[in-house]
Amino acid sequence: MELVSGMMDGSLSYELKNRLAPPFPGPGFQRGAKTKLKEVPMFEACSERQLRRIARIARIFDAPAGTVITRIGEPGNEFYLILDGMVSVDLSMGKPVSLRPGEFFGEMSLLDGYPRSATVVADTPVRLLVIDRENFSVLHREVPDFTQILLVTLSRRVRQTEQRSEQMGATPAQARGSKPNPGWAE
Repeated sequence: MELVSGMMDGSLSYELKNRLAPPFPGPGFQRGAKTKLKEVPMFEACSERQLRRIARIARIFDAPAGTVITRIGEPGNEFYLILDGMVSVDLSMGKPVSLRPGEFFGEMSLLDGYPRSATVVADTPVRLLVIDRENFSVLHREVPDFTQILLVTLSRRVRQTEQRSEQMGATPAQARGSKPNPGWAE
């Protein structure tokens, strides 16, 4: 319980180590870290009980710049929330998209069970809050409006992909990889 309390109030000391490690339990992960969950926008509306539950299922992963965090086509078993630093998301269509603290990635594979749809690389040293597949549903239960946050973010990303593809000369349906359906409203 002290570990969870220390993680929530930021009293645990943490030494940043510049390690290359795969994005699964191992040398790059820390269970406790100087992370104030209440300051993460996604968790602002959470109660202390909910924050304790999230702290129990979360891991912290530090990665140096240049680390490939996810690779397109590989199985996806983790959800990542950026606490510090920046990553580039390469969708293999157009130029990479940058994500900053408070933004997340990895949710699609957990939602639909398909392999990763993008390669994500650390542009700077990054600190990530990581939640595995088994615990992803806890976020749905414990974080108010989590489903709404996911839906809005996914919708925004689809629109951005459509805009990029239109700039490259493709139709929105081609950008989604489907044939146009005249009955669909956009």
